[in-house]
Amino acid sequence: METAWPASLASPETVRVTNPGGSSPFVLTCDHASNFLPPEFGTLGLAAEELSRHIAWDPGALAVARRMAEALDATLVETRISRLVIDCNRPLDAPDLISAISETTTIPGNVDLSAESRAWRVAFAYDPFHAAIEDVISERQASGRETWLVAVHSFNPVYKGVPRPWEIGIIHDDDTSLAAPLIAALRSRQGLAVGVNEPYSPADRVYHTLEFHGRRRRLPCAMIEIRNDEISGEEGQQRWAGLLTSIMRVIEPQSRSASVGAVGTQMDGDH
Repeated sequence: METAWPASLASPETVRVTNPGGSSPFVLTCDHASNFLPPEFGTLGLAAEELSRHIAWDPGALAVARRMAEALDATLVETRISRLVIDCNRPLDAPDLISAISETTTIPGNVDLSAESRAWRVAFAYDPFHAAIEDVISERQASGRETWLVAVHSFNPVYKGVPRPWEIGIIHDDDTSLAAPLIAALRSRQGLAVGVNEPYSPADRVYHTLEFHGRRRRLPCAMIEIRNDEISGEEGQQRWAGLLTSIMRVIEPQSRSASVGAVGTQMDGDH
């Protein structure tokens, strides 16, 4: 199974920025990159096998995001702490910022947290992640570099007993400057089930990172959600990273005049 643990388990860094000087206009975030719980949290009262589930992270998302960042020469900002500690993609006043119940699973270590404990988690993991994104964008803007934000996530094939037919979803708000060409290019691939604001939408509070860092600056933003059974192994991760990279190369700001329909959307192997 893929793991996304820091090299030092005793004193983990809670955020990592890869390729901060990347030449691409795209800045990628992976808000739920890791299922790592620092030793002081134990397992939050969960059986160890629960930590491989989606409740702890977005399986496969980091592997795809890393491949995309490398191929595009893009900057990647990733969390290195499980969403069970704190969900960095939620507003600070969100009821699921620190979930006592995730999907249908009770998280004993998150029940009845004191205000002090919640504040410590914010300072420990949430603040460093958002400060890192802020620093990346501020430096780019100071040097006059165009910036488009893309968040890479994954989702469960079945949620609370309800199957989800989409293989990929593009989440956006009223700005579609980035989402629209992504959706068009994906839909041009015959047989691909593409969700638009599915399986989530900004109304579900899942757009926080992009809204906070991008929309207030009027930067183009979009969230990519890939069904996690599609990227559970290296082959699928390579296919999806290759597809998305080929699309994003065409829709980069310096290539806006290129036809989205001309993008090479063939993935290696059968889909």
